[in-house]
Amino acid sequence: MDQSQQIELKENILKSLAKVRPYLNADGGDIELVNISVEKIVTVKLTGACADCPHHYQTLAGVEEVIKKNAPGILQVISLDERKENSDD
Repeated sequence: MDQSQQIELKENILKSLAKVRPYLNADGGDIELVNISVEKIVTVKLTGACADCPHHYQTLAGVEEVIKKNAPGILQVISLDERKENSDD
């Protein structure tokens, strides 16, 4: 993937996050883009009320759906906390 494709991919992901942000903000939460790996895995960080919400997996599934729709090629969206949990194994 060349640099212009990487920039376009990141812009599409950021636009996707902007679409879901109002819903998260309404519940006292937010979301940040942390990383886009070469394997096309997006890492996000849920903040505020979303960070400790017992339903954050459902929220993440919705975020993933929006990102995949707007940024074809993305394979998975994970939260920063999930990445840390998986590396502890």
